[in-house]
Amino acid sequence: MARFGEPRMPTSTEALPGRDERMPVAPSHFVSGAPMQGPLVGIETAVFGLGCFWGAERKFWQTPGVVTTAVGYAGGFTRNPTYQEVCSGATGHTEVVRVVFDPARTDYSKMLAIFWEDHDPTQGMRQGHDVGTQYRSVIHCHSDEQLTAARASRERYQALLAERGHGDITTEIEAAPEFYFAEDYHQQYLAKNPNGYCGVGGVGIAYSAG
Repeated sequence: MARFGEPRMPTSTEALPGRDERMPVAPSHFVSGAPMQGPLVGIETAVFGLGCFWGAERKFWQTPGVVTTAVGYAGGFTRNPTYQEVCSGATGHTEVVRVVFDPARTDYSKMLAIFWEDHDPTQGMRQGHDVGTQYRSVIHCHSDEQLTAARASRERYQALLAERGHGDITTEIEAAPEFYFAEDYHQQYLAKNPNGYCGVGGVGIAYSAG
């Protein structure tokens, strides 16, 4: 999952064009059995990028109140990209997890806590040994309320990091762009491959502290 070098975001004219065909998606979540797509009543959607999406997705599907999850690509220019294209650095996309949760059982602040606590948001276009535009830290918001909460959470976590000598947060927070599903073998990867690679790891500072 690692890509080494000096990553640089492509411009819209440099990016690969992609294709009109959407990625085939399994109908059901491999772990929960919930629908991967389609209408779900009374739920909320959140999207996060925190490095390799294999381990990140597992963090969320294991959280009580989360109904279903999916991994994909977002934030770039290429339509319906492939994994190989995203890893080339020529799409502008980052690896993200789409989290669908029941607000009657959990809330967005819990999702934000998982996001901040389970990666290092100060590393720019990398997470640990994983280097590339696809590993940058992002929060894609599906409402004005999420946008406000995400920005406030960044300020809060920045203060906690600064108290312990860490650098500036590089997380991008923006209204959610289009989400493109990743290939089926990436979906719930660590449930299908229990000994697979997981690059997720935080800096040891709880978001709820202070």
